[in-house]
This record gives sequence, C-alpha cells and structure tokens, in this order.
Amino acid sequence: MSSRSATLDAAFAALADPTRRAILTRLLDGDLPVGTLAEPFDLTLAAVSKHLQILMRAQLVTTEKRGREKWCALNPDAIAPAAQWIEAFGAWGDDDINRMEAALAPLLDAEVTPPAPPPDADQR
Repeated sequence: MSSRSATLDAAFAALADPTRRAILTRLLDGDLPVGTLAEPFDLTLAAVSKHLQILMRAQLVTTEKRGREKWCALNPDAIAPAAQWIEAFGAWGDDDINRMEAALAPLLDAEVTPPAPPPDADQR
C-alpha cells in the first residue's frame, strides 16, 4: 500500500464517524483543551480521547501540552489529499452526466430475462 493510499484511508476512516467530524468542526474556531472540546458530547473523557487518537493518527488533529492541559488543534493540511481525491469526482459537468445516461440507456431499457433454472431443479 502506498503512503498516499494509507493517508487517504486514515483520513476517510477518521471522517467516517459523526463524533470525529463534530470534533473537527469545533476545532475550526481555534485550539481547545481536551476537557473543553469534550464538553458538548455525551461521552466519557476516555471515549473522546479515543476519538482524538484516531484523528491524530490521521494527522487531522495535533496536540500539545500547555501547562497542565492537553490542547488540540486542527491540522487543515492533512485533509487536503482527501479533498483533492473527492474533487476529482466532482469535476463531472452536465455534459458528462448526459453522455453517461445516453450510454447506459440501452442497458436500462433492455428487458431483463431471468436465467433459466437448472435442468434438474424440479427433480428434487
């Protein structure tokens, strides 16, 4: 597996969970200590920490110790490969979609005939 593929896999795995997406959204406004970040979630601090570990492995979030508290920060550069990958699919225009529909029309309009049963199916 290439490094780029591993990076995409980690990013998409991290983004697949709504709690992790909510954590990232909270960090859009700036760095937060873990306790403050965890406040609106109906989760234990340990559960939030596990979500943060996944986000850190995907490099979407960084942490640093400030005094007694652990602070979290968004790393927007880490999401760029995933955004670029998704953008490639968003490049389809109306003409592309119309051509795809025209190419698929004969297949969609064709009558589908179910396969015949095996010759010994009635002899059981």
